[in-house]
Amino acid sequence: MKIISDEKLNELLAASPAERVTKEYMESRIAKTDFHCLGETVTICSITLDNGYSVRGESACVKPENYNQQIGEKIAFDNAFRQLWPLFGFLLAEKNKLRAAA
Repeated sequence: MKIISDEKLNELLAASPAERVTKEYMESRIAKTDFHCLGETVTICSITLDNGYSVRGESACVKPENYNQQIGEKIAFDNAFRQLWPLFGFLLAEKNKLRAAA
């Protein structure tokens, strides 16, 4: 099975007629992002949304000599951000259900 490219994915998403969750919308709801280092190899990212809800992601490397704070923060942020997709998807489904019931 061949996986589509990012370019093709963006093309298909742009052609989707229905309302959907977007990265830009989720980013607009982020109120605060905090990073914490644990020991010499672990980075934790906490994303707090504008309603106070928060999610966390982490990254780690095996050897302290390989630790890079920028890499750790990027991977930890991405891991936390991925947790937002199902949450915002749930909210959109609820919104659509309420519209259909009205």
